[in-house]
Amino acid sequence: MWRLCATATLTLVGLLAPSGGTVSAQRSAAQLGSKSDTTSKLEIYGFGQADMITDIRRNDPLWFDVNRPSKLPSFGSEFNANGNFWASARQSRFAATASRQNMFAQFDFDLFGVGVDAGQTTIRPRHMWGQWGKVGGGQLESQFMDLDVFPNILEYWGPNGMTFFRNVQVFYRPYEDSSWKFTVAAERPGASGDAGLYAERIDLANINIKPRFPWPDFTANAQYGGTWGHVKAMGIVRDIYWEQIPTDTFDLSGHVTGWGASLSSIINFKNNVARMQFTYGEGIENYFNDAPIDVGVERNFANRRTPLAGEALPIFGASVYLDHNWNSTMTSAIGWSMVNITNTPGQAPNAYHNGQYASTNFLWSPIQNVMMGGEFQWGQRNNFSDDFTFNDYRLQLSVKYSFSKTFGGKP
Repeated sequence: MWRLCATATLTLVGLLAPSGGTVSAQRSAAQLGSKSDTTSKLEIYGFGQADMITDIRRNDPLWFDVNRPSKLPSFGSEFNANGNFWASARQSRFAATASRQNMFAQFDFDLFGVGVDAGQTTIRPRHMWGQWGKVGGGQLESQFMDLDVFPNILEYWGPNGMTFFRNVQVFYRPYEDSSWKFTVAAERPGASGDAGLYAERIDLANINIKPRFPWPDFTANAQYGGTWGHVKAMGIVRDIYWEQIPTDTFDLSGHVTGWGASLSSIINFKNNVARMQFTYGEGIENYFNDAPIDVGVERNFANRRTPLAGEALPIFGASVYLDHNWNSTMTSAIGWSMVNITNTPGQAPNAYHNGQYASTNFLWSPIQNVMMGGEFQWGQRNNFSDDFTFNDYRLQLSVKYSFSKTFGGKP
C-alpha cells in the first residue's frame, strides 16, 4: 500500500515544472489554473487527529468511532452492554494535489478501515482522480452529491440524510463560469460508501443470486452560485439486475430501475453558513451517507415460479446544519439529519426504517494549524414493524494538527 502512495505522489510530481502558488483540494480544476499561467504547482498537506469518544449507550463495535444510525442495535441485547470509551486516530490524513494550466490531479488517504477492514486502523484511499479541461475521471465525490453540505463537525461519518459517496467515474463539464456549472457523469454501479458487498444491498436471502450491472449509473447536476452561496440540483438513474444461477424449483431473478432527485443549498449570512439538502428516490440507498439496502423483498406468492420479487425501496433524506463563527478562532455547528425508508411487507420486522442524527459542538483554534474541541452527538434507529427504537448519546473530544507545503507556481 505504501508503494501505491509513493507511486501516486511521484505521478503528481510528474506534472511539475519549477515555480509557486497554492492549490485547494476543494476547487475545480478550471479554478486552479488558467491558460495564461503555464507554471505548475504541487501541494502536500494533511493532518494528524486524535479522537476521544465516550459512548453513553452502544453501537456496532466495528464502527466504534462514528455515529451511524444504521449501525445501532436492531434488538434489545445486540452489541453487549451500554457504556464504552474509545480512542481513535483514524481520521488522520495525508494528501497531495498537482496542477498545471487546465490540468489537475489529487491523491489522498486516511486511516479509516471499511469493508473487510471495518474497525481497523489502515490506509483507505479517498481521492484518486485527475481532470484535463472539461473532462475528468477517477475516484472522487459522486456528481449526485454536494460536498459543501457537510458541516464543520468533529464526527467522521457525518449527517446520515445527505448523499455522500466517493465513486469511480468519468465526468464531463460542458459549461462553467462564475455563476453556473453543469456536470454529467457515468459512475461505477454496484458499490457502496462503506465498501460493503453489493449482495448485501439486495434483500433476497438466496446464496445463488448474483448481481449484474449492464450499465453504469448516470448522474448529473447543475449549480448556480455567487458570494452569497449556491443552489445545486442533482439527479441519478440506474439499473439493478439480479440473477439466480442456476435456477431450480424457483427463479428469483429480477430487475429494478433506481432513480433520485436532490436539491441542496449553501447560504452565507453575517457570521453563519446554513447547509441543507433534501433528497428523494427509489433504489439509491447506497448513495446516502448512511442507509441500508437498495432492493427489498416483495411477496409474490401467486407466482409459484417467482414467489419473491425485488422492489426498489423509496427513500427520503434531509440534512439541515448551521455553522457559526463566534470570532476568528472559535466556531460552532448545530444541526439535524434524517433518513426514512418505505419498507416492503416482505421485509423482516427489525428491518431499518428510520434513522435520525443530530450534533452540536464548540471548536477552538488557539494557534495556526491547531484545532481542538468537544461535540455532543445523538443517533436514533427505528425498526420497520416491531416497534423497536434505540437512542444513542456520544461525547467526542478531538485535537488536530494540520500541515501543508506548496512547491512551484507563481510567487
